[in-house]
Amino acid sequence: MPENLAGPYRALDVTIADGVATILLANPPVNALSTDMMNELSWVLDRISETPEVRAVVLSGQGKIFCAGADLKSRGETIKGPGDLPQHSRRTRECFHAIRECAKPVVGAINGAALGAGLAIVASCDILIAASTAVVGLPEINVGLLGGGRHGMRLFGHSRLRRMMLTGLRVDGDELYRLGIVEAAVPADALMDSAIELARELASKSPLATVLAKQTLNAIEDMSLRDGYRYEQDMTAAIAKTEDAQEARRAFLEKRAPVFQGK
Repeated sequence: MPENLAGPYRALDVTIADGVATILLANPPVNALSTDMMNELSWVLDRISETPEVRAVVLSGQGKIFCAGADLKSRGETIKGPGDLPQHSRRTRECFHAIRECAKPVVGAINGAALGAGLAIVASCDILIAASTAVVGLPEINVGLLGGGRHGMRLFGHSRLRRMMLTGLRVDGDELYRLGIVEAAVPADALMDSAIELARELASKSPLATVLAKQTLNAIEDMSLRDGYRYEQDMTAAIAKTEDAQEARRAFLEKRAPVFQGK
């Protein structure tokens, strides 16, 4: 474990092996998104962005729940006076963006219920795998709140997303796969192995190209076709000048595995 990622953590479990950081949300019993979890998740992902030893991330939940949403039980302790609510809202937003903006690709392994804020965490990941028994949903309508709808739009089409937000409908892993939202729906006991295998594949690529590819995908997401492709062409020209790109081309011609140096 690199010293800068060692913790200690109160609401996460973090391990690193073979270039892959595995982050488990760990706030029992349902991994509710507490202040500690938000602060620690943002902190560790920012550090991972600048830690060369880590090339990919797997994000999942400890136990049988991914994240059951906002920590409503501690809401009264967090929001006591003027300014507390906007601070809490800002902290929540930045937690989700820390996942999206992490320089390294994040594989979301949905092991159980991902509800409300949990769905927003899922939608902020780069690639998704789900246990067949996992469910995602927006139950806020049932407790007099809103939240997660905009993030849900990154995953679901118009009708399904509105049905989820207006009724609290939950969608299971098999349906997520049928809709093309996750890469695979697998038995619960195979989920982490599948996610780590995918993360190791990501980690085997040129670290420079991977970072630039994710940065580019984030940047062009809201651009027009013309502007987005122009941006991508510019980034392609930039990455082509690196030693890793030259090594990739040599390895292809020599029919061998490339050895990347991150230069």
